[in-house]
Amino acid sequence: MDRADHLTTLILDFDGVIVESIPMKTAAFRKVFSFAPPEHLDEIIAFHLDNGGMSRYDKFRYIYANILREPLTPEQEERLAAEYAGLIFDAMLTVPYVPGAEEFLRDCSRVLPLYVVSATPEPEMQEIARRRGLTGYFRRIYGSPKRKADCIREILDETGASPGEALFVGDAPNDWQAACETGVRFVARVRPGDTNRFAGRPGVEVIVEDLHELRDYLRGRLRSSRSPTP
Repeated sequence: MDRADHLTTLILDFDGVIVESIPMKTAAFRKVFSFAPPEHLDEIIAFHLDNGGMSRYDKFRYIYANILREPLTPEQEERLAAEYAGLIFDAMLTVPYVPGAEEFLRDCSRVLPLYVVSATPEPEMQEIARRRGLTGYFRRIYGSPKRKADCIREILDETGASPGEALFVGDAPNDWQAACETGVRFVARVRPGDTNRFAGRPGVEVIVEDLHELRDYLRGRLRSSRSPTP
């Protein structure tokens, strides 16, 4: 087996990779910005979808500066964040898993360290994982305000893995960018029927529709003293 197939560390985004939360979060984003004129609202939602790996705070700042072209006070920002969190938190506890996710996490966590790197605020992300009974699968769960690239660098330092031995699975171009910045390998998840935002982007090893496909792709690529495959 080539060294390129020697995988020792797996990093996963959460929204759109482990749980099917993107449609629900998009609806919540639309409701939060329902005060915007229709032409701006369409642009806001397009920006939200194109930047799934960006923190909600960075999205708010960009939207006000570049779409609404209005000042955003700290008080307004916190009101937006509180409204958005109130709309999504309970739903995040019950949204369905991406097909194959539960089996994938159970089996892969037995053979190599798993990490979550999400744009969701870290305390919120950790609480969602705790309430869903997922924390035991992961060595650590990262979230904003840390940049995803910085989280990946911390993981590489902790595990001692080289970038070529670590794989990041994401569903947004921002995830791909974080992989490019850190040199780790990248697999894209594109939900059936969704726009492929990775067309023409170099370094995408494979595009999968769900975690059944990811598991099939990883068979034979995992090295562990405990088990050769997930």
